[in-house]
Amino acid sequence: MMKIREYNEDKDFSIIKDWITDERTHAMWCANRTDFPLQKESFDHLLNEMAERFGDKPYVAVDGDGTIEGFFCYSLNKETQEGMLKYVVVDPARRGRGSGREMIRHAVQYAFDVTGANAVHLMVFSANERARKCYESVGFTERHRQEGAVSYDDEVWDRINMVLEKGKDMPDQNPWEKICRMEKH
Repeated sequence: MMKIREYNEDKDFSIIKDWITDERTHAMWCANRTDFPLQKESFDHLLNEMAERFGDKPYVAVDGDGTIEGFFCYSLNKETQEGMLKYVVVDPARRGRGSGREMIRHAVQYAFDVTGANAVHLMVFSANERARKCYESVGFTERHRQEGAVSYDDEVWDRINMVLEKGKDMPDQNPWEKICRMEKH
């Protein structure tokens, strides 16, 4: 069973630093706001800057054995009561197995239940189709799009803002569970 805990820079960085193995993926993940390959000093600087500017806190998702499966940052805008997820990444060995979806679901529940957010939003580049589909599977929808926001080599990417509002049902993680619950009534 997955759990979310605060990021521990002394022990977690050495695990997540190797998850992004190429420059294009790195650009999609952090918009080149930190060095590639990921270095502890520049990553710590990024996290500290995000904490100071926006109140971001870094978290990791861990499985039942304590193995790190994913990483993200979260902050709450107290004026709008809207939470924001940033720098979402999943261990490449766990991609395609539902770990990203489960981590996002936990992050959203934390945002709603613990921080009192009325909505959670995030940004994703149009070139990152896999991430966008993961977010949609949790219930995020496109709110707006900035066309041609970023160039990478000979590509031009749109920046897509996606949102999930509190009270909107997140799709069931397992549709069979819903069917089984319905049959019991």
